[in-house]
Amino acid sequence: MKVSILMTVYNQEGLISQAIESVLMQEVNFDYEIVIGEDNSIDRTREIVLRFQAKYPAKIRVQLRDPETSERDRARGLGGKTNFVRGLQECQGKYVALLDGDDYWTDPHKLQKQVAFLESHPECSLCFHNAEMFYDDGSQPSEKLRSAEQKEISTVEDILGGMVPIPCTVLFRNNLIGVMPESFDKVTNGDWMLDVLLAERGKVGYINEVMAAYRIHGEGFWSRLSSTQRLKGHINTYRTIDAHLKFKYHKLISKKVAELKEVHARSCLGQYHEVVKKGELKTGFRLLIEATQYAPLEVLRPRLLAAVLKNGLVGILWKTNEEN
Repeated sequence: MKVSILMTVYNQEGLISQAIESVLMQEVNFDYEIVIGEDNSIDRTREIVLRFQAKYPAKIRVQLRDPETSERDRARGLGGKTNFVRGLQECQGKYVALLDGDDYWTDPHKLQKQVAFLESHPECSLCFHNAEMFYDDGSQPSEKLRSAEQKEISTVEDILGGMVPIPCTVLFRNNLIGVMPESFDKVTNGDWMLDVLLAERGKVGYINEVMAAYRIHGEGFWSRLSSTQRLKGHINTYRTIDAHLKFKYHKLISKKVAELKEVHARSCLGQYHEVVKKGELKTGFRLLIEATQYAPLEVLRPRLLAAVLKNGLVGILWKTNEEN
């Protein structure tokens, strides 16, 4: 078996068919299998993937998780990770491609191109390609995930710097990791940790072609989180990776964490200025405290602090006039 396509799915009844069909349209000169980890969905996702399995029994294997195990893992925040690890263990291919159930591939030669790349680049443990990121509700225009400056060969340092391949673009050599380390369960961003684990064992190749669609929608795990939850998730992931790498890249990671905190603090301050002018003082005070907590200098610089005090006073006066 040349390639295993691993799909982990949960509550994606309206999207999963498109994802599976985008795999079945692949034009390749090798054998491949689709391993679907179905995590006890409460909608029709399980019914749909089983129907595909019945139609393509030689290509599709569905791994069903029992309700009790799924609920226990989800309560511990490990639902998706446990489902992924279990599915990865079932993959028999020389290479593994990833595809979340809410994304899909757009190029029928994607797998053929990526396999050819890894066959000709034995120094690489994985390769990825460009993708179109689009908003399911049409609220924002679509855009390419990678810029024209993306280099062909990257390293673990590039991933730590923020160049993180997303799952629907990745193909990697199977059986490089062995037993998944405990740190994988501790991170919020499991795909990021996976990329680091693979990049420890080889370089990261890039194909400058758009061959997948990455969907942003309200039901996605990351979309449901607040900006503060996302920040905490990123910081937790960075710190877990830092420890896993035995602090070899601590300086780089510390710099990236500080940058994340500063960006978040500036966002909180921007919201603060908007809400206090309208007299929403409690909300504004909460945002100010959060900004100070994560990046004190973003608040305490003289010019910034003056603006904070000025708009706070405006808000107090506005509130007083409204109450009178």
